[in-house]
Amino acid sequence: MKYTVDINCDLGESFGNYKLGETEEILQYITSVNIACGFHAGDPTVMRETVKLALKHDVKIGAHPGLPDLVGFGRREMAISPQEAYDMVVYQIGALQAFLTTMNAEMQHVKPHGALYNMAATNPTLAEAVAQAVYDVSPQLILFGLASSALTEAGEKIGLQTAHEVFADRTYQADGSLTSRRQPNALITNVEQAVQQMVQMVKKGTVISQQGTEVALRADTICLHGDGEHAVQFARFAKQKLAEERIAIKHLNKI
Repeated sequence: MKYTVDINCDLGESFGNYKLGETEEILQYITSVNIACGFHAGDPTVMRETVKLALKHDVKIGAHPGLPDLVGFGRREMAISPQEAYDMVVYQIGALQAFLTTMNAEMQHVKPHGALYNMAATNPTLAEAVAQAVYDVSPQLILFGLASSALTEAGEKIGLQTAHEVFADRTYQADGSLTSRRQPNALITNVEQAVQQMVQMVKKGTVISQQGTEVALRADTICLHGDGEHAVQFARFAKQKLAEERIAIKHLNKI
């Protein structure tokens, strides 16, 4: 059986004098990039530079809209209404699209960030607002969401192509949700364990939860976090191991 998967990474999250991640280095190992749009991270100059680098490396570009929380890096929940979620997503997609237009480039997808992503994964009303925002900007955009979540369900219901996303370096709960970052066991720091989880998710369509149960999920795209201490080294190692497992890394339109 032939296995293929998209690899995505959250980038463009530097801000002013604060540099986060090694953008150009990690772009060599991924096929899709989620670029911060200024609410949780990123700024206009960083957005432009990240778009330029992504095009140089033939990496498909997506908007990464988050909550307006620079201090908390968009990872703290906020009590927002569905209308506010809709407006935030439309606004941030528009900001990134402007830079793409100046470079005659197209946007492939939209992936919410952090708390907005997790809230939309479990709240159907919020998920519908996010999916509607993406659809209203362009029905051709692909919506990235947590595998088998309220967000992917909302995207499919409205008629968007959706990409079910899994995470290499995050642990899962028995209901298929990600372990909260507030918990000490939320992140997988052992690279061998993270790669083993990636391979299982792609080949078997399952992941072992923190409770020891095997949870079914669909893996269209795998997220590698670009803000980790050894992000580039892990991305290089992951690509090598996936090749050894005969898992091809391709753009979503080729899967």
